[in-house]
Amino acid sequence: MNTVRGARERARIEVTAAIKDEARRMLAAEGAAKLSLRAVARELGMVSSALYRYFPSRDELLTALIVDAYDSVGAAAEEADARGLAAGDAPRARWVAVCEAVRVWALEHPHEYALIYGSPVPGYSAPADTIGPASRVANTLIAIVRTAYEGRGLALPPLPAALRPEAVRMTADFAGDLPPEVTAALVAAWAQLVGLVSFELFGQFNRVVEERAGFFAHAADQLAHAVGLRAV
Repeated sequence: MNTVRGARERARIEVTAAIKDEARRMLAAEGAAKLSLRAVARELGMVSSALYRYFPSRDELLTALIVDAYDSVGAAAEEADARGLAAGDAPRARWVAVCEAVRVWALEHPHEYALIYGSPVPGYSAPADTIGPASRVANTLIAIVRTAYEGRGLALPPLPAALRPEAVRMTADFAGDLPPEVTAALVAAWAQLVGLVSFELFGQFNRVVEERAGFFAHAADQLAHAVGLRAV
């Protein structure tokens, strides 16, 4: 009985993977807004009713793809930081390495990046299941800053008095042990990181920035400075 159950589970894993692979191919060809369970089933030679046993709706399939994408880029960020930590790199160098890992992942997975950081999919609202995976890159960067703060300290960024209440609120939400000045700078740096990657991936740097890897590394280092990470 266990052998039969194991075979069924393996078959389910394989079919689920095939469905998601085909859906990713459709994302690349037509975009998320045109993703259709019927079209996926047709391309896989399945009847729609069979596919619905794996993903009851388009939104559930989209959610699975979104979670996979967030987990993939999150793993890339975490692995880059683990390598820097093992090598004894300073927090600022670890920050830049994580940012570069995000960029490389985006260039290798442009359609998945567009799914999670591009235009919202009409009619789709991401469920709570996506929050944890979506936080992995940001949490990696926060952990680097926390390490610096607990060690040699940070150069606290300036914070206008009018923004302090909002910075205090954000700190309580996701970075309770960091100064509000740093939390506000982290949120701004995160938005700028996504903007840098998006500009390159979606063509806004065409005929503007030629040496993009070097430009990105410099910009990532400046973001590290903005959140208070010291140069050495």
